[in-house]
Amino acid sequence: MIWQMIEDWFRGILTDGILSNLSGLFDSINTEVGEVAGELGATPAAWNAGIFNMIRSLSENVIVPIAGVIITFVMCYELIQLVIEKNNLHDVDTWIFFKWIFKTFVAVLIVTNTWSIVMGVFDVTQSVVNDSAGVIISDTSIDISSVITDMEARLEEMSVGGLLGLWFQSLFVGLTMKILTICIMLVVYGRMIEIYLVTSVAPIPMATMTNHEWGSVGQNYLKSLLALGFQAFLIMVCVGIYAVLVQNISVTDDISGAIWSCMGYTVLLCFTLFKTGSLAKSIFSAH
Repeated sequence: MIWQMIEDWFRGILTDGILSNLSGLFDSINTEVGEVAGELGATPAAWNAGIFNMIRSLSENVIVPIAGVIITFVMCYELIQLVIEKNNLHDVDTWIFFKWIFKTFVAVLIVTNTWSIVMGVFDVTQSVVNDSAGVIISDTSIDISSVITDMEARLEEMSVGGLLGLWFQSLFVGLTMKILTICIMLVVYGRMIEIYLVTSVAPIPMATMTNHEWGSVGQNYLKSLLALGFQAFLIMVCVGIYAVLVQNISVTDDISGAIWSCMGYTVLLCFTLFKTGSLAKSIFSAH
């Protein structure tokens, strides 16, 4: 009789502990995933105005003068190459100097309007992300109680050993989900910080655009901008796939299996999110 009372008491503690662990188990991940579309749909200016203004000020006041020096070097090198190609001034057409002047004008025009060009690239990519947000499934929330019906009744049918094992599992999964929430935040926030870092030095690679030999620097820079922009689209696709997988979790009698299935899909989401950066760069051939 005493052992039965102790067992019932211990069973009650374990049941309450499991229900407590499972309630709100996925709240943090639901919130983070739900906010992904809003974070990705924001332009660099809208995401954080303070950082944006600081980066723009650095680019225009610190980097642009350096880009001017680079233009001077590149275009002088371009002029020397044009002269050498024409047999050291023995066979020179005057049109090549007009060509050089025009290329210099274009180079200066690009550098002085670099910020507008860069922001234009992100405006285009952000419009793609915002359009895709309406197509991709937005309901990515996981409610374990809806997956497992009559959870408390099922817990009461389990043995003490089963309850103890499930309590440890729910505790471990709860800790893991918090870590995965931080991982998702790192991917989304890390991308925006990378955008600010890349745009801060934009005038330097853009200063090389008009030169045949050095132009690959500027071209690769534009490819990297497109990769960063469309990485947001790839992240949205990952979230959409995650939403479909989560909604397709079958109602089962196995509480432990449902918990691990939900966590497995979330781990898969984090893994694919970390791969979106390298995948976007490979698509646009950006190094």
